[in-house]
Amino acid sequence: MNSFEWSAQCPIPMAGTAGQVLLAHGEGARLSRRLIRDTITSRFRDSGSSSEFGDAAIRSLRDARIAVTTDSYTVSPLFFPGGDIGSLSIYGTVNDLVVAGAEPRWLTFSLMIEEGLPLTLLEAILESAAEAARRCSVEIIAGDTKVVPKGCVDQLFINTAGVGELVSPVPPGPAFLRPGDSIVVSGDIGRHGIAMLNARGILQTELPVKSDSGSVQSMMHAVRQCSENAVRCVRDATRGGVSAVLHEWSEDGRVTISLEENWIPVRREVRGACEILGLDPLYIANEGTIVIAVDSASAKAVVDLLRQVPGCEGATVIGKVCEAGSCPVTIRRAMGIDLPLDEPSGAPLPRIC
Repeated sequence: MNSFEWSAQCPIPMAGTAGQVLLAHGEGARLSRRLIRDTITSRFRDSGSSSEFGDAAIRSLRDARIAVTTDSYTVSPLFFPGGDIGSLSIYGTVNDLVVAGAEPRWLTFSLMIEEGLPLTLLEAILESAAEAARRCSVEIIAGDTKVVPKGCVDQLFINTAGVGELVSPVPPGPAFLRPGDSIVVSGDIGRHGIAMLNARGILQTELPVKSDSGSVQSMMHAVRQCSENAVRCVRDATRGGVSAVLHEWSEDGRVTISLEENWIPVRREVRGACEILGLDPLYIANEGTIVIAVDSASAKAVVDLLRQVPGCEGATVIGKVCEAGSCPVTIRRAMGIDLPLDEPSGAPLPRIC
């Protein structure tokens, strides 16, 4: 539907970039967290902003507790196998509210459009966004539209904000992680990033991989049926993949998280593409997959509940929480050796959400 020229480019140039914002600062891993923590949120702490890296902020408003989030979307290409920037902008914002423990209610929807964008393309994207909003039962209550000269944006950027009402029990967060807790994923990982590679023509093959882009509301509804206080924290594994989520949890919870490579669900075609490109599926973005930390006694119940949700038949335990060690996250590879799972500074696939 639109063109995209890709070339190999390191997101972290090795010289001459001191004091500059790099592509890697926007990729959800170590440099992203440093930029947000040291450069952005440090300047707003006096106004009550949180230092945590959750997907949504939680506040009290009279007798209600709400979650608020905001996000921007710069997907390239605009359409990809399994989705497009319109539906993704709705699902992504809804999902950030859902994993924070909220029922999404209202969204804003703002557009920054490059002059020359075909109206038919814009209309198709808007129809997709509207359908996604209906599926998620959220109302678009405000928005803004800007048209900018050619070259100022890449076709179309979308900004959203979302408000949701907290629903008990609310996952308390990574500070409540305890040694022995289990780490669960809702299904196979890495599909969104590989689908984007296909859409860009990088793989030069027709792999049958579609993005997992979609709402995680039904997954959270299932998880809520577990016993109260069993679920410690939940995140959707978008930029930076499962690895980024677990490194954030390790830092916030002051624990080590240990994974078992043989337990991690990865589709054959995704694994094959990763092997060809030298990528690890744990670093690849997802757009409809959640990671859950739960006490070990409730892990089987959570997995069984998730497997009843369409699309989550592959839900499984992939590791556990341990006492803090020398490495934030470790993984037992096929040879039975525990190795550090390094946190990448950037991400191998820019512009995926």
